[in-house]
Amino acid sequence: MTATAAGGRDAARPDKRFDLLVIGEPLYELSEADAGGQAVYRAGFGGDVSNAAVAAARQGARAAIYTRLGDDTFGRRFLELWRTEGVDASTVELDGEAHTGVYTISYGPDGHEFSYLRKGSAASLMRPEDVPTPAVAASRVLHASAISQAISPSACDAVFAAVAAAQANGTAFSYDTNLRLKLWPLARARAITLATVALADYCLPSLEDAVTLTGLSGPDAIVDEFLRLGARVVVLKLGADGALVADATGRTRLPGHAVERVDATGAGDCFDGAFLARVAAGDDPVTAARYANAAAALSVTGHGAVGPIPTADQVRAFLAARDEAAAR
Repeated sequence: MTATAAGGRDAARPDKRFDLLVIGEPLYELSEADAGGQAVYRAGFGGDVSNAAVAAARQGARAAIYTRLGDDTFGRRFLELWRTEGVDASTVELDGEAHTGVYTISYGPDGHEFSYLRKGSAASLMRPEDVPTPAVAASRVLHASAISQAISPSACDAVFAAVAAAQANGTAFSYDTNLRLKLWPLARARAITLATVALADYCLPSLEDAVTLTGLSGPDAIVDEFLRLGARVVVLKLGADGALVADATGRTRLPGHAVERVDATGAGDCFDGAFLARVAAGDDPVTAARYANAAAALSVTGHGAVGPIPTADQVRAFLAARDEAAAR
């Protein structure tokens, strides 16, 4: 496997200003915590593509984001987050009439439960004519998810416009099939998501989503289907069981890492950002996925989507310790 995708789109091209540009919806996070028997909420940040951009930046990548935010307290906090993390937000639009999306996380015996306040959000008002084509052209990789498309028909059209701009400008396209059936019915989700998979240079599904979208259950059968649809490289995220990396030339199974799991919120997004950062740096997909697998494992050891995302030094130290232990 190589890092160069079909059709001349190479994520390691040196003539690009950004390593990664993401498009989608950030969500302000309110995470439930217990304070002496009384529920309180910790403020944080979420939204799958924003999480991925932060993860990429913490690995040293030049990350950027295109979205719309409400001109409100939550929106301004996102702008501050991205400044702090080194994520370029120069194309982000502020909307004085619409709000920044919000979600809450509650915890119970069955794990975490999400509630969303995102209808009519500023990000859902993205339109294809507003896509910053020069920023897409200046990026090695464009990354979107099915959530980016599900939040509204105009946002879906904006993603397809961004993909067309990527294809026209030698920018690789990465796609996470993140499935949220609260946002759209399965039939529409399946049709649009699988059509977008066909355009992806890097397809980054989770096993759970892929089973629902394809009706298949085996990891090998799923990657076969995504490759048949047209994805150039498929990295199937298997959670605690690791990942399966495949392209037309072969496939590699990467085992998971045993860690003390606290909260898996955003682990898949962390994987995406870390993987794309390493691909942009020139790693082949298997090497990049091995790195991303470790980053995602570290990200589940703390609460929230953004706080536990590791730095490059932390990931490298984790991998070195695992390699040393395996060599004994």
